[in-house]
Amino acid sequence: MGIMLKRQVLWRAIVTPQLREEISEDLQEAVDEIEKRIQQLEFSTKAFLASQRGDLQQALEMRRLVEEERKRQEAARDELLQRKAQVEQLQDETEVVRGILEGWVEVNEGDDLMKALGGTEIVTRDGKVIGIRQIDAARAKTVAVAQAASGAGQDRLGQRAPLIITDGDG
Repeated sequence: MGIMLKRQVLWRAIVTPQLREEISEDLQEAVDEIEKRIQQLEFSTKAFLASQRGDLQQALEMRRLVEEERKRQEAARDELLQRKAQVEQLQDETEVVRGILEGWVEVNEGDDLMKALGGTEIVTRDGKVIGIRQIDAARAKTVAVAQAASGAGQDRLGQRAPLIITDGDG
């Protein structure tokens, strides 16, 4: 009798003009959202400061906090713009890691657990699955470490960020 275990599945995509456009659009939407937040922040700050004519100390503290938040938002926007520029430089037909998905695997007595959990990757081209590969555990760990170190997976807004990780092994 076996049991089902959840495991990570690496999602790779073949770079095509359509993929570059899709990722660029996603990134631009995130940049636009940040720009809206910055504008709303500035508008709200002006209204608040106008209402705080008598309490200079509170107004100064509020201004400092707003400035810190504005800088965080601008840094997130700049990071997204940098990613967008990277996407434009991706070469057609290369593979990039788009994310880590979850999948299930059945494990029975006598199975090699590391092999079962070790690695599967799905390869897509323009959203269509074109390959399912088994990868060795060492390579799977290398990609997972690269993804963790890059902060990939979610951006500063908590949204799924497009991944642009290449590990040289197509």
